[in-house]
Amino acid sequence: MTLYPYSYAVLRAVPRVERGEFVNVGVIIYCQDLDFLRTAVHIDTGRIRALDHGANVELIEHAARAVLDACEQPVGSNRENSGLVIRFGMLTAPRSTVLQPSPVHVGLTSDPAATLDQLMRRLVLPPD
Repeated sequence: MTLYPYSYAVLRAVPRVERGEFVNVGVIIYCQDLDFLRTAVHIDTGRIRALDHGANVELIEHAARAVLDACEQPVGSNRENSGLVIRFGMLTAPRSTVLQPSPVHVGLTSDPAATLDQLMRRLVLPPD
């Protein structure tokens, strides 16, 4: 079995940016050797509203959809489409918005799609 290095970041919903509280809502994973960039998202409205009962969940969902779209198809200017590594870097750059990436972490995988599923179960989805 061949192992490939990958990088990932957790997507965090931050309903009140000034408070800095967040709920994990997704994972972005990038594996350069396999030309793989994908995001998975699960938005738990109840958990978000527990931080802020007036949270704009539609705005968070819209921001998450933009990340999903950016991983699935070329978007924007030529600079943005110069490669998956550039796109991953842009998607994981620190920002102060309602959807923020965690710091980037690394690992090894033989199957990045399966690893994305494992990361979602471990870091985002509620426990069984």
